[in-house]
Amino acid sequence: MSDTLFIHESAYVDEGAQIGRGTRIWHFCHVMGGAVIGERCSLGQNVVVMNGVQIGNNVKIQNNVSVYEGVVLDDDVFCGPSMVFTNVVNPRSHVSRKHEYRTTRVRRGASIGANATIVCGVTLGEYAFIGAGAVVTRDVPAYALIAGVPGRRIGWMCQCGERLPDSGAGTCAACGTTYERHGDGIRPVGGAST
Repeated sequence: MSDTLFIHESAYVDEGAQIGRGTRIWHFCHVMGGAVIGERCSLGQNVVVMNGVQIGNNVKIQNNVSVYEGVVLDDDVFCGPSMVFTNVVNPRSHVSRKHEYRTTRVRRGASIGANATIVCGVTLGEYAFIGAGAVVTRDVPAYALIAGVPGRRIGWMCQCGERLPDSGAGTCAACGTTYERHGDGIRPVGGAST
């Protein structure tokens, strides 16, 4: 990818937005003035990034995603098409709750599938994998595979995106990375997750 910033002519980027080199912003996007977007990111068609949002490097946000105030995306995060973030637990049209926004943190390398919903106030651990259509209502451990409504852990995923043995401990058949149990979660052998 080029180091040149690309902003499609139909996109709006408000004054004060910070956007890193090599980032591509596609059709009908709107990036608000207080947003910070890292290098080599890709915002698909019809993505909205609100004030105060922080997006790391090499983040891929697919079509029709709104990244609301209070959301922090670390490096290498993937947001699938039409997935949903929220920022208030109990919204009402006639009640302003801007002072009640809750922070949602998506740690490095996590993937969120198409049409998944992430309820505000949770943290998705490093390299977590949220299945398409899942509804996440609580924190997700690093490397966890989450599916269903409400979302439940149904397995473990390698950093490379392949499913690990059900116990989580063992070696990834695709890339050879070895994992061990660590508390209620897993971690690569010789490393620690955050």
